[in-house]
Amino acid sequence: MAGFLFYGVPVKRASTLLCLCAGALFSVPSWALDRGELALVVNTLDPLSVQIGKYYARKRAISFQNVVRVAFAPGKPSLSGEEFQAIYDEVNTQLRPHVQAFALAWTAPWRVECMSITAAFAFGFDPSSCAWGCKPTRPSSYFASSSRKPYTHLGIRPAMLLAATSLENAKALIDRGVASDGTHPEGTAYLLTTEDAARSVRSPGYLLARRVAKGRLPVKILQQDALTYRTDVLFYFTGKARVAGLDTLRFLPGAMADHLTSSGGALTDRGGQMSALAWLEAGATASYGTVVEPCNLPQKFPHPAVAIAHVLRGETLIEAYWKSVRMPGQGVFVGEPLATPFAARRH
Repeated sequence: MAGFLFYGVPVKRASTLLCLCAGALFSVPSWALDRGELALVVNTLDPLSVQIGKYYARKRAISFQNVVRVAFAPGKPSLSGEEFQAIYDEVNTQLRPHVQAFALAWTAPWRVECMSITAAFAFGFDPSSCAWGCKPTRPSSYFASSSRKPYTHLGIRPAMLLAATSLENAKALIDRGVASDGTHPEGTAYLLTTEDAARSVRSPGYLLARRVAKGRLPVKILQQDALTYRTDVLFYFTGKARVAGLDTLRFLPGAMADHLTSSGGALTDRGGQMSALAWLEAGATASYGTVVEPCNLPQKFPHPAVAIAHVLRGETLIEAYWKSVRMPGQGVFVGEPLATPFAARRH
């Protein structure tokens, strides 16, 4: 990774990114994406997908017109481009034109060839959003955007997996998201620089996160490998292949957390690196991980300052998380998309 670039922005021009974050935070609060603009996609051949979809539609009062049903063999971690295209074409035949985003009610598949499935749904399968190895991928025009209608304005429908390995875990995730809405929680953002230097490349942006959250949210920048025994976790960004101490933490409803590593988005592959699902199982409401080796290009991972700014502005987790990744083609977003802990108060 070139040392003179940070999220694709020259370090000497980092003030530009600060302005984008500060603009998001201090502009008029955003009316967040709402349930009428979200399409819920269910795989009718996957019993767990059907159950998750049914529960989510009820808890979020999603109309039957916004529930899209497709049928494909469940459980495979990856789809070919041709397999995905057939599913995507079927989704588009059922889609209402005003839909701005997707909730995908399954855990697998999480990949389309070398592209994440959430990016494939957002952009369509596109080799320019996909790369093997240490190469940049297509930048997203949604990065640090002020748009609240990404499809109308940018032709992008961000997607998030309602991912869980059991209905019990899925219900707990959904309930946390719903419970978070409009609570304006008094939590803390924890930003860790670990002994793993290669996975701590987001650290230069931590001071920016503190600046944009000043007066709204405490931001603790810590030099340590793990966070333990905290009860106020609203954001937790770190860099490790595996994160210790999650069972000692209490995540507030609406919490966002991820670890910069190579295969955190390999959701059902519990190998040498921790799956992003571990964050959800520990109590976070949304997470992120890459599905193939991205190298440690920070543009392919969430920018903490951008994510925090957009959550504090009153946007949903799907909006804030997607806007924080400059090159999301290899990254999968998981969680409860409509959670809005800092929802703008209507008068």
